[in-house]
Amino acid sequence: MTDRALAVVRAGALTTVQDLGRPGHAHLGVPRSGALDAPAAALVNRLVGNPPEAAVLETTLNGCAVRPRSAVTVAVGGAPCPVTVDGRPVPWGGPVRVPGGALLDVGYVRSGVRSYLAVSGGVAVEPVLGSRSTDLLSGLGPPPLTDGAVLPLGRPIGPHARVDAVPQPGPPAELVLRVTPGPRDDWFTADAVRTLVTGAYRVSAASNRIGLRTEGPALERARVGELPSEGMVLGAVQVPPDGRPVVFLADHPTTGGYPVIAVVRAADLAAAAQAAPGTPVRFAAVRRR
Repeated sequence: MTDRALAVVRAGALTTVQDLGRPGHAHLGVPRSGALDAPAAALVNRLVGNPPEAAVLETTLNGCAVRPRSAVTVAVGGAPCPVTVDGRPVPWGGPVRVPGGALLDVGYVRSGVRSYLAVSGGVAVEPVLGSRSTDLLSGLGPPPLTDGAVLPLGRPIGPHARVDAVPQPGPPAELVLRVTPGPRDDWFTADAVRTLVTGAYRVSAASNRIGLRTEGPALERARVGELPSEGMVLGAVQVPPDGRPVVFLADHPTTGGYPVIAVVRAADLAAAAQAAPGTPVRFAAVRRR
């Protein structure tokens, strides 16, 4: 076994290839995409000696299992989970050498939602618009992993990190999202704007890579009718007709007609990627810059 590739033995609930995404194409209707927990993806790449733009695997809840066809160095981060090689426990959060033909299993998360698997050389599927990311909304990039798929790997360009493990933030017990009001907060009553930043919300099980949906008090509009479709940004808090806020994540649509009551600070979105259904959500107002 000398070829550089990963054979997918167990694809898991939803495992996708992700990198830094494809920003700059919103005018074409193409979402940004990319790893939802970008700091976790960047860290596992550093641990195996990859550059920041290398593609990794993003798993959801129950991980995945792969078999490299040649020896590789791997690292798993993001949501904490058990990791084994041929049934033997190996470290989570640190570089691990996996022999060719061995079975690497990334298990069910102990907390959080998404784990990240980096492999030395990176996942080298064909890029689309400069990115290897899977985009669930537009369908660009490689499809989600399926059992039996084979993923090509690039050539390593540097040594792995000389550490046993590194600290990583744990998934949030309470998700605090700092928001800047607007641009359409005037479409809501004053009570609704107060409710957004004082109400008790929870992460909905209907959340996905497109948006983090919430359960909690509905936000009442001050205006009737609908907006003409307008541009949407990462972190936009859109309010659909049911009144429950939706926070747009990496695969969000580039335009929309429901009003955006606020926008979440980009630095808080990695935690949103790891907030499991039922996690309390608090929106905290910050001043416009």
